Order: sequence, then structure tokens, then C-alpha cells
Amino acid sequence: MKLAQPLLFAVSLAGLSTAVILKHSSQLKKSYDFIIVGAGPGGATTANRLTESAGVNVLLLEAGGANDGVLEIDVPQLCVTLTPNTPWDWNFTTVPQDGLLGRTPPFPRGIGLGGTSAVNCLVYTRGTKSDIDTWAALSGDESWGWDGVLPYFKKSEKFNLPVDGHNVSGQFRAEVHGFHGIIGVSVPGAGRATDDRVIAVTRELEEFPFQVDINSGEHLGIGWTQALIDRGVRSSSKAYLAPKYLNRKNLDVLLHARVSRVLPTDGALFLNSIEFQDGEGGELKHLTASKEVILSAGAVHTPVILLHSGIGDSEVLTPLGIPVLVHNPSVGQNLTDHVGCSITFEVNSTKTLDEVWRKDSLKDALITEWREKKTGLMVDTSENQVAFLRLPDDDPIFETHEDPASGPTTAHFEFLFQNGVFPTKDSGNYFNLPVGAVSPASRGFITINSSDPFAVPLIDPRLLSEDIDIYMVRQGIKTGQRFVAAKAWDGYFIRPLVNLTSDDEIDQYIRENAVSFFHPVATAAMSPVNASWGVVDPNLLVKGVSGLRVVDASVVPRLPAAHTSAAVYGVAEKAADIIKATYPELFSNRATVKA
Repeated sequence: MKLAQPLLFAVSLAGLSTAVILKHSSQLKKSYDFIIVGAGPGGATTANRLTESAGVNVLLLEAGGANDGVLEIDVPQLCVTLTPNTPWDWNFTTVPQDGLLGRTPPFPRGIGLGGTSAVNCLVYTRGTKSDIDTWAALSGDESWGWDGVLPYFKKSEKFNLPVDGHNVSGQFRAEVHGFHGIIGVSVPGAGRATDDRVIAVTRELEEFPFQVDINSGEHLGIGWTQALIDRGVRSSSKAYLAPKYLNRKNLDVLLHARVSRVLPTDGALFLNSIEFQDGEGGELKHLTASKEVILSAGAVHTPVILLHSGIGDSEVLTPLGIPVLVHNPSVGQNLTDHVGCSITFEVNSTKTLDEVWRKDSLKDALITEWREKKTGLMVDTSENQVAFLRLPDDDPIFETHEDPASGPTTAHFEFLFQNGVFPTKDSGNYFNLPVGAVSPASRGFITINSSDPFAVPLIDPRLLSEDIDIYMVRQGIKTGQRFVAAKAWDGYFIRPLVNLTSDDEIDQYIRENAVSFFHPVATAAMSPVNASWGVVDPNLLVKGVSGLRVVDASVVPRLPAAHTSAAVYGVAEKAADIIKATYPELFSNRATVKA
């Protein structure tokens, strides 16, 4: 595990206001109402919304640096270079995965301002209405359903059009989007040589219908990618920490502050204090919030912090010598993630991204165009179209297995249509088709095996541990083979790089090549207030204690059939309103800040 380098911190401060990004804990105020741990989509969003009220003081702690001025982060197309084994990734791997023949694949998690939203590949998808309605059912709170969360999706969103002004009619539905939020979302800004062929298949084969907007609550079919891009530039949760927000006098951000534990006040179960390491390798210090500590450290680190704080399964904590404050076996459990692999084809075209990755002169020219105009291939993520598809309703698998999808219009698997492969090969041009199971049945866990709060956690998503998951990926690969056989592709494909015919061959290929799509959720999941399971209640308060709340992907009780950034922004926007309603004395009839 490699943390962000000190050099990045120095570069970052040059790009942000040094008056508001604190250099050292000695600059902290004497007191804060809320201390938020983690500056990813959960923490940055919550910090921004709470400090709209001028009478509230908020401290945001981030384990990494500012991630400012990093070309690889800002240029959307360079997203493929950001993980694993980089300074912007925690560089975790899983424990050996039985479903992957004992392999230990990377489990990317972003570090620094933006969290994983600074290093992901930008695809913005909300999931289906039934996905989000399942949150309401599992939490026992109807406000967590689609109708309750959609306004928060839209509140966070700043839908924007490509800089080059090309016609994007028929690529999205304006009525389901927000245009005045903070996080940029856009359809593709530059054409690919495969665009017309992909869309032509939707007219040729009934199996692949066209979907105008994959974020409308209904997503089945092939549609244009919507990505977290603002006028050609990656839009991460750093947008919630833009200079106009950082200039608020009631918001402080301290970098390189890694939280080890939350602590009770005066020996009670009011956990409104934190212990943190002040700078990489620095001493441990304590801070106390007058109202709450809010954990937004993500689906890996939030349960790890809870466990080291004595909140978790006593059978895990007691052997490690960690005093048990609250016995809760649900902490770290229910880890759910998407899993899949790619099938790749050699193609009869030189208009692929392979040429860009091989030729520095071409890549440099495109980056120059991006710098100067925010146009060209660098303004987009890896794919201009995505597909969400289901197994047939009469598929024989359902004779022996329950349907793992949230409803009859929710996908079982996903395609990403990539004209080029990264890292590419020394010669040739390629079309890459990642196939992912987006309604997995497998469940894993996050746990610890050391009392050292900074020891690497044990991450076991148990990928492909349920046989219906490998079935979905297998059937997805077969569906992909039918897709590339459409007449719309005549003359384009030369050969598949691997010939996969029998089910046994496909399954072996999947187990040898499948990886996490790094969309983990549910490790501190929501449940009804009086439920004996779950970690937080529908107000996201940690059960069994007071003064402690969680706002990040870990609270999501069911993984949507979607990439998860949108889900966390929606959760955080709603959480901010929940917190404001909890403390009317702080947020009612108070002056608001201008930014």
C-alpha cells in the first residue's frame, strides 16, 4: 500500500488557496460542530452543504493530499492510468479469491481530495427505480426510495453539453437531470469510429434495444455514456471543495490526517471525538466535535475505523485486544461488488485508441488540444456507449436460482464499448468489451487481523462465490459474441484474441481474468431502527452509540446495477438535509454564506 507522495501535497497547495487548506493541525480552530472523515463524494458533499449555514463550523479531514494539478486525474481519457499501483490509489488487493482460482486482484480505492471519484473511470449511472426502491424496503424508510432520492441525484448534478457544440439530441432526457448542481455530468464530447456501428446494432437486433437515457430509472438497452465530466474536465467530489467553497470561514480542510479511531467522551457511548495521525508518520492527536463525527471514509475504511473503535463483532475484536464498545456483527459484512472481465477483438481499423497509447506524438497532440480547447478524444472516458442487459425471463437458471436483480427491468450484466484497449499491444488495433455482472448474488466482508489501526485490512468480496454470478458473466460473454456478429460490424472485426466456445472454456477464462469493477458498498449498511442487523439507521446514525454518523457508500444497503458515484452523491445530499433537520438551532434562521 502506497500513500500519496509529499511532492503532490506541495504541488496541490499551489493550485488551491493555502489560506483554507490547512498545512498543520496547529492551525485548527478551538472547536468544530462537525468533524467529517474523508473527502470523497460522501464527505466533500456533506461538508459543502453543512457550511452553507454560516453559523456552523466544519472540519474535513483527508488522509491524502489535494490531488491538484495532476494531469492524469484531470484528463478524462487518462483515467485508465490512475489505478492500480499509483500515488493516488491506496493500492489494496483482495485476499485470495476462491472464485478466481486463488488470485488476489487489485481493489482500487482513491486517496486524497476526491477519494475514489478522483481515480475512477467516470461513468455516471444511478441504477433503476427498483434498485433504489430496494433501499427503502431494506431501511424501512420510504424516503430512501427512488422518488425520495431522485431530487438529490438532480440536486448534485450539473448536466452540461460538450464543448465542441456537436448535436447531442436523442442522447439524453433533460427532464431527469439537474442543471444547477455541482458535479458535472455530460454525454460524450468527441466521436469514435465505432459510434455509428454500435447504435446501428440497436436497429438491427431486437436483443439490443436503444435506451435514450440510462439514468431515467429504466436502463435496459444500449445508450450513450453519461460521465462525470464538466466541460471536458473530470468532475470529482473536489467540485464541492472548489475555491469559492473553501473560502468559507466556517470550513477547514486538513490534509494528510489519517483517522485511526472514533472515541467516546467521558467514557460514555457519545462518540464525538476522533484520533488521527497528524501527517504521514506523525503523532496521534485527538479532536472533539460539539455535535457529531461523520465517517465518510468509504466502504473499506469506514468499517475498519469502526472496528478499531470497538464497534463490531466481539469475536473479531476481543482476540485482538480491542475493547468492545458495541457488539455488532454486521460491521464490515455484506460487502457487495460488481465483477467481470473483457473479451477483446482485433479490428480492421487504425482509428482506435491503441494508436494513441502507442504513439507519444499523437497522445501529446491530443493532450495539447485538450489543454487549449477541451475538445478531442481526451475529453471522454473509455467508452461512448454502455449497455445494461438481462437474461431472458425464461432462462433455465431461474428454475434453480432466485433472480438476483432488484426487479424485472433491472440488468443482470453490463457492456462497455471500448474502441481500443489499455494497456495496448505492440501492434494491431482492438475493440474491447468489458462484461460485468451488475446484480451479483455474492457477498463478502471487510475485516481486520491486527490492533494496529493503520495495518492493511482484509478485503474479501468473495467474487464469483455464487454460481449465478459466473453464469451471468458467461451469458454476458455469449451475448457479446452475438453483438459483434451483427451485420452492422461487417468488415470491422478480424478475430477474437481468445476463442471461447464451450461453457467450460468461458468459465475458465472468466476465473482467470475477472476482476472487481471497484464498486463496493454495504459494509455499514442501513437497516430499520429496531432491526437486529445493519450498522446505521435510516438517519445514518451508527446503532448503539450517539454522536456518530456514516455518509458514504458503506451505508448503501444494496448495490445498484450501476457505477456507484451517483449513488453516493445522492446519499450525501440527502444526508445533509437529514443533519440540518436534526439540529434546527444551528441551521434554522441562520445567515447563509454567499458561495
